[in-house]
Amino acid sequence: MKNTAALFDASAVALSTLCLLHCLALPLLAALLPLFGAWSEAEWVHGVFVLIAAPLSGYALWRAHRHRPLPAALWLLAGAGLALLLAGASGVPGEHAETPLTVAGSLALAGAHLWNAARRHAH
Repeated sequence: MKNTAALFDASAVALSTLCLLHCLALPLLAALLPLFGAWSEAEWVHGVFVLIAAPLSGYALWRAHRHRPLPAALWLLAGAGLALLLAGASGVPGEHAETPLTVAGSLALAGAHLWNAARRHAH
């Protein structure tokens, strides 16, 4: 079971990294490669990332919780990360806030999964 939880944590961190690359690196590549520019502007990409991140993160943390209660702060960090990702993907706060919200959400969610992995390795 530890291997499954580790796989889900690693997958969640990888997905958060992809979100960061999408937000930070693709606009730079867009200036160089029109194909990447079209993909970086596709609104559906944000929704797909959130649709993958939410169940993946929830399952990884739930599996860890079954064996040992997780600190409330870890749940709060993960929830805040997902909420920020959802806010960025929805575009409701405005286009100017999309990248900062998504970057903050990705970092918070990756941090929660790294914390979860560290807790698992400590015991």
